[in-house]
Amino acid sequence: MAFLKRTHTCGALRPEHSGEEVILNGWVQRNRDLGGLIFIDVRDRYGLTQAVVLPDAGEQLVNAARGLHAEYVIALRGTVRLRENPNPNIPTGLIEVLVNELEVLNAADTPPFEIEDNVRAGEELRLRYRYNDLRRPAMQRIFDIRNQVYQAAHKYFNELNFLEFETPVLMKSTPEGARDFLVPSRVHHGSFYALPQSPQIYKQLLMVAGMDRYMQIVKCFRDEALRADRQPEFTQIDVEMSFVDQDDVLEVTEGFIAQTWREVAGVELPRPFPRMSYADAMSRYGTDKPDTRYGLELTTVSEIVAKSGFKVFSGAVESGGIVALLNAKGCAAYSRKQIDVLTEHAKKYGAKGLAWMKFNPDGVQSPIAKFLDDDTIAALREAAGAEEGDLLLFGAGPDEATYTVLGALRSEIARQTGVLAKLDGVFNPLFITDWPLLEYDEETGRYIAKHHPFTQPHEDDVATMLDNPGAARAVAYDLVINGHEAAGGSIRIHRKEVQDKMFKLLNIDEHEAQEKFGFLLDALRYGAPPHGGIAFGLDRMVMLLAGTDNIRDVIAFPKTTSFLSLMDGAPSNVSEEQLRELGIQLRTKAAKSTDEDAA
Repeated sequence: MAFLKRTHTCGALRPEHSGEEVILNGWVQRNRDLGGLIFIDVRDRYGLTQAVVLPDAGEQLVNAARGLHAEYVIALRGTVRLRENPNPNIPTGLIEVLVNELEVLNAADTPPFEIEDNVRAGEELRLRYRYNDLRRPAMQRIFDIRNQVYQAAHKYFNELNFLEFETPVLMKSTPEGARDFLVPSRVHHGSFYALPQSPQIYKQLLMVAGMDRYMQIVKCFRDEALRADRQPEFTQIDVEMSFVDQDDVLEVTEGFIAQTWREVAGVELPRPFPRMSYADAMSRYGTDKPDTRYGLELTTVSEIVAKSGFKVFSGAVESGGIVALLNAKGCAAYSRKQIDVLTEHAKKYGAKGLAWMKFNPDGVQSPIAKFLDDDTIAALREAAGAEEGDLLLFGAGPDEATYTVLGALRSEIARQTGVLAKLDGVFNPLFITDWPLLEYDEETGRYIAKHHPFTQPHEDDVATMLDNPGAARAVAYDLVINGHEAAGGSIRIHRKEVQDKMFKLLNIDEHEAQEKFGFLLDALRYGAPPHGGIAFGLDRMVMLLAGTDNIRDVIAFPKTTSFLSLMDGAPSNVSEEQLRELGIQLRTKAAKSTDEDAA
């Protein structure tokens, strides 16, 4: 197919090109017939250029120009000239192209929504026609940012002598944590591959193999509940190093983030990045990924209210829990209805209710004030740094659950009061360290790994971890930026006897450990070096750099929160023949109900 091939993109022309003959290819953004002059805005991913057809340009050209509609794909040839009415809002706004030849490369139906940044269409419609949505300049800027992050990663880690690898996508299922996505084998009926939740074991094996420094930009898959910052398939910048400790990994991590923000966003992040223990993050911010761009820190007041007449508080302390509060600065004017809304928000995170206290000009207002004496109220006010006009919100119960509720209220108060809206373009990176090694799962009645089963315990805790597993600490770390986990990693277990202890803590017996992880345990017997690493959430990094809070904005073809791809209809049914080849037979709903009734 012969057509006019572009000499310049639609964002390239400037006054210095005046007088040059050029060819542009692109999509029609809009077509304006002003009763003689016809103006055509032509767009590609590089920008937009105004083209003009004069009334004396010839009947064929004029008619062709008048017949253009939005999203027609065109090629045009013309001469660059300065505009009589410049548009300072776009880079090409000082010039226009006087058209002398025009080709329609492809006509287009009217799109289901306008291709512009301030689109009014809902997200479901935009996802259904994602190829149209991706034409919008705002979306194309996001994917330009994403590409810059890719290139920054390749450059940075190559300069530090990392080798890039590709690890298997079809691997052995080792379910610990999120559910695996399973892939049936056609050759070995009844056996399944799993899609990797991460390349964790493979990159550890590469360290055993002496590869020393590994990096991979890799797709990972987790069959877990979705939300605004999660997808079932996502991209990691995966890193592993040998002969390192925690400080070495954090130094490399900090350097990569600082260089990426400098090159992509033009932002110089202050170094070194601050560090905070997991325990401090929970007690001060109520989350393991705190947004430290603003204050509103929590205050633990257990000692003040331990002997109070309010049984919810004193009972929580007596049973080994805590009482803590959040000072919602300036929110004493909140109505009862607004406080009820906060109460419902707290209940989403496990609270049974919400105690509160206002400091008004005429005194203290609170439904719990009658249970507290004046000295206790004064002590609470002093501990919270409360002033007239402030609202205190209380939580009571087990420590982590209580902090989590107040942390959620902290974020909600920051949103409601406009604190967050003032922080665009501000970035606060923070390392969270000294994580618990394990957490107790009430549902299964056993301990599970807080990070993953291959995380190195603190050396001081190795000897006592079997006797006191709840107190064991991990040499694990997260990088948090503005309340989002941007990266997470740990120093790994490199001695088989420590890995055996870890499996024992997780109630994984020797037979199960060998069945699931035998190849790793065997590798540890052959001289595994001390090693550790980190995985950067590339999608979340781009989300932060692009200034969006929706991870679907930064993935070309994302899934909805219902795991659906609205554009292509995945997941979909497959034919009986395909199932037979895989040795799979689906149970009908009726048959399943009959089986359950019989049971």
